Amino acid sequence: MEIAILAGGCFWGMEDLMSKIRGVEKARVGYTGGHLKNPTYKDVCTETTGHAEAIEILFDPSRVSYRELLECFFQIHDPTTIDRQGNDIGDSYRSHIFTTSSEQREEAFKMISDIESSKKWPGKIVTKVTPAEEFWEA
Repeated sequence: MEIAILAGGCFWGMEDLMSKIRGVEKARVGYTGGHLKNPTYKDVCTETTGHAEAIEILFDPSRVSYRELLECFFQIHDPTTIDRQGNDIGDSYRSHIFTTSSEQREEAFKMISDIESSKKWPGKIVTKVTPAEEFWEA
């Protein structure tokens, strides 16, 4: 089993869609990427904690690849908007990939490069890629 942590706007919609993928064993919503321990929704909404709304995905890499998860991730949110997804505005709604290994980091940057080369999105991909930090369940 492997863990993927992705942030792309409101975590409820992402959790619902990602949890339906064959090979995803479990998905849970929460916060990561900030400085406050055990943040609440109210804390994160202040935009002072640095956290992103994210989903932690437990998946079986023999049934679904990390790349396939990233392909879905880039289809279900707009990776060209900074700190915004639809009507949700603020740094907690940023597009961000939190990698748990050097292989995930490589794959994330490769995916971003492939998407930019494809011109699928009209703007530049602004998705951040950083090592995973502690994940706090919402």
